[in-house]
Amino acid sequence: MTPFMKINKILCLLLSVLIVYPGQAWAFQSHAAPEGIYVHQLAHIFFMAALCYLFWDIRRSSFPDRGWRFLQMFCVFMVLWNIVTFTGHLVGGFIDKGTFVTESGYFSTKIAGPINMTKMIYYFAKLDHIFSVPALFCLYLCLRSLYKASCKEEKA
Repeated sequence: MTPFMKINKILCLLLSVLIVYPGQAWAFQSHAAPEGIYVHQLAHIFFMAALCYLFWDIRRSSFPDRGWRFLQMFCVFMVLWNIVTFTGHLVGGFIDKGTFVTESGYFSTKIAGPINMTKMIYYFAKLDHIFSVPALFCLYLCLRSLYKASCKEEKA
């Protein structure tokens, strides 16, 4: 057994131990401090800008395949998702923690009345899956279409 193989075995064992017996999850950030939400909001802006550029570049290049149109649809849905999520994070800073009623746990959280415009915007911004699920489905259709097109090219 070479020294390289021994090191690989030791690293695999160490990784296995860390996975099975984790300590604290230090990667979690609750966005309570202002720096966390600022960085998170900037990430939404940069991701949205990247998607807009990708959409523009695909449109400019005028790829004829169906998969590229699905990729454009993915970009549109994800830009909409970013806008809704950005707005939800922004409005979430104006809502008190006492606004939420958790009678029987986290999954049954309700917004306490009286309902105002801020609470309504926050509520509808939490429905961001309306845009993210179709976006991921379009991405799936895009990848499937491009894969099938590449298989046809290889056979020809």
